[in-house]
Amino acid sequence: MEFNKTLINWYSKHKRDLPWRRTKNPYYIWLSEIILQQTQVKQGLPYYEAFVKQFPTVFDLANASEDAVLKLWQGLGYYSRARNLHTTAKHIAFERDGEFPNAYKDLLQLKGVGDYTASAIASIAFNEPAAVVDGNVYRVLSRYYGIETPINSTQGIKEFKALATTLIDQKVPATFNQAIMEFGATQCKPKNPYCLVCPFSESCIALQKNQIHRLPVKLKKTKVKTKFFNFLVYIDNNMNTILEQRTEKGIWQNLYQFPLIESQRSLNVDEFHLLQTEDSKLLFKPFEYSLYNEKDIIHKLSHQHLHTKFWIIELEDIPAQAMPVSQLEKFPVPVLIGDFIKAFPFNSL
Repeated sequence: MEFNKTLINWYSKHKRDLPWRRTKNPYYIWLSEIILQQTQVKQGLPYYEAFVKQFPTVFDLANASEDAVLKLWQGLGYYSRARNLHTTAKHIAFERDGEFPNAYKDLLQLKGVGDYTASAIASIAFNEPAAVVDGNVYRVLSRYYGIETPINSTQGIKEFKALATTLIDQKVPATFNQAIMEFGATQCKPKNPYCLVCPFSESCIALQKNQIHRLPVKLKKTKVKTKFFNFLVYIDNNMNTILEQRTEKGIWQNLYQFPLIESQRSLNVDEFHLLQTEDSKLLFKPFEYSLYNEKDIIHKLSHQHLHTKFWIIELEDIPAQAMPVSQLEKFPVPVLIGDFIKAFPFNSL
């Protein structure tokens, strides 16, 4: 097909030199694909290199502690990816003797591996003509063919997968899949695509109809919730503090944080008494308190915005659960907590 030839020819001239493109090893390809889910290459590349260095084989990753995996993942977000990565590594290492499934349908059975990731691994590592459909592919196909079906609808997911399957080059599926993703990432970008120098400019329906700006179509996202977080940063005379692990399910599951109290609204320094609930550990006495940030630190997640205050609570001695503040940086924490730990002058107290 002319589309295939044009796309692959463009890729041969413009592809970026990325480490996971220099290998057929399914471990490295799987690792890169998990890291790059909902993550741009420029952000994911340092994490990929760090993981390969610290865990050069799937056995190294499987034998690591979850805390070590989460710590290395810190700052990349969507931490369920890291937990699933670790679970799957243990499955591959201990139940499959380090051998990855070599077919799309079997790769789908791995925890944390969906249609896109299974297709990518199957095509790149094992040359199976399984078409990838990610955000880049949705954008390229919707614009080129002028498709207005919402990409996050059931119908849209089926329609674009079927179309990609008809287009994939049966002889070089790995090259085709990487080419169409690269084209969407660097040429047919979400904003300000390079239409003037696009090899498809004469046949792109969206360009001809001046619809580039509105394609692909996406259904409205779920409403973003606003939450008010109050982190209690305890510090005693021996420079000890308290850090707790989040064990309940959620985006920060198994990460560590300072004791947390949610409030109905943002509180100022004169409203500290509203935090003194029975389970807040404010029963430690005597203590002095201050507010680290009078203005909320707003941390934006996909479905919620966290308006955050850090309360500094100084006391003589923490009777239980104490740990030295010097150990804080060893624990995997959300970026919000990590930024505070880096910025707060513990040594000046």
